[in-house]
Amino acid sequence: MSDQNRVLIPGETCWRIERANRYALIIDAADYFRFVKEAMLKAQSTIMLIGWDFDTRIKFEPEAQTLPGPNRLGRFLTWLPKQRPGLRIHLLKWDLGMVQALGRGMTPLFILDLVTNKRLQLKLDAAHPAGAAHHQKIIVIDDSLAFCGGIDMTVDRWDTREHRDADPRRTKPSGRAYPPWHDATAAVDGDAARAIGDLARERWRLASNEQLQPIPNPPVIWPDDLEPTFEQVDVAIARTLPEMGERQEVREIESLYSAAFARARKTIYIESQYLASRKLAEALAHRLDEPDGPEILIVLPAEADGWLEQKAMDGARRKLLQLLWRADRHKRFGVYYPVTQAGEPIYVHAKIMIVDDWLLRVGSSNLNNRSMGFDTECDLAVEVTGGAENEPRMRATIQSIRRDLVCEHLGLQAREFDPVLEDCSGSLLRALERLRGRGRTLEPLRPRDVADDDSALAENEFLDPERTPPSLSEQVARGISGAVARAGLRRRT
Repeated sequence: MSDQNRVLIPGETCWRIERANRYALIIDAADYFRFVKEAMLKAQSTIMLIGWDFDTRIKFEPEAQTLPGPNRLGRFLTWLPKQRPGLRIHLLKWDLGMVQALGRGMTPLFILDLVTNKRLQLKLDAAHPAGAAHHQKIIVIDDSLAFCGGIDMTVDRWDTREHRDADPRRTKPSGRAYPPWHDATAAVDGDAARAIGDLARERWRLASNEQLQPIPNPPVIWPDDLEPTFEQVDVAIARTLPEMGERQEVREIESLYSAAFARARKTIYIESQYLASRKLAEALAHRLDEPDGPEILIVLPAEADGWLEQKAMDGARRKLLQLLWRADRHKRFGVYYPVTQAGEPIYVHAKIMIVDDWLLRVGSSNLNNRSMGFDTECDLAVEVTGGAENEPRMRATIQSIRRDLVCEHLGLQAREFDPVLEDCSGSLLRALERLRGRGRTLEPLRPRDVADDDSALAENEFLDPERTPPSLSEQVARGISGAVARAGLRRRT
């Protein structure tokens, strides 16, 4: 892609573009939890944890501990500053997320803070419109290394890429088992990590009125076993910020999706927890209606997690899938959900988009309205532009990432997938349909599969608003949030 046609433009489709010496895509939380702990063990000055949810009871390594220090998140965070006298840890958690965590039986981290180490701070982030969520999932270590993506350090997230049936390591702190879970995040260092540190410090300031200072000379920190996906690469940081007070809304992520859809030539591959944004669905439908438009493949969960999400998000999904199926006159659309070897649905929480061989985006945003203008989100994107000295290698890497994800879902090796893709003239949709089978595979969602998803809450402006509601709507949204919290309904995002 030539520079004139680039999608990532600061101030439009992203906030900043900064250089990372290393960028690594991390699939599933087993690796992520381990890499985060390894990186925090290297911290010297400051660790910032910014998230929708943190649960102090989770284990970094559920099966067998290989890294020093306590294996549970809460104990580790109170232990680590005692080992490093100059280290400070700042943990910022969405305020309603804390209410839900207490309902699950988590010991409040702020109590541990009061009786242990003053260099561990917890703040509850209420700097959001009523009914909105702080949905970013960010960890920044010494302004040297940053993790940003879709994985929350909370219960029910840990899983391996094998997504084994009845894996005994996949249990809640209560001892109860939870279903297989597919997720993704990214790690960056260099100037990109420092920029994410700036974003995290601004979030902390808004929540606490305390201004944290950047690290003057960041050390070099990178997990020993984490292989970079790219080296010396420009990384774009895209945000969603809701309108609040004098702050105007920021819809960079929505602009990024729209621009990427419009520029796609051959294939749009998406993994998302939800499909509920009509604006983005209509943009995809427009491309399907074109006689020579791209193939579009979307990987979703079989159904949303939780009663409220099923009524609101799956109801919207049914409407928007019908829109896409009607537009698919040229048979270039496929929507699937992954299953284990025994056929159990694997919950898709990853938020990934790969366009052709020139764009990779991973972050916290889903294809729903909240992620476009109401919740607080952060995505990272890498774009291949024409003339770059490593352009062929970057394009090959992006293609290999897409192949790797599809092969994971199909339970195949690349050597089994590549000849079929070539025989299908590069059509990912045709290759996938040929390779789908029994056991570990991708199951198609068809109209009859979503027929029961119809709901009066579908595309509900209070449950999935496009932007900050007016005052009356705020009151209704606050009432809904309170009712959900009182009923003990867990809202997983």
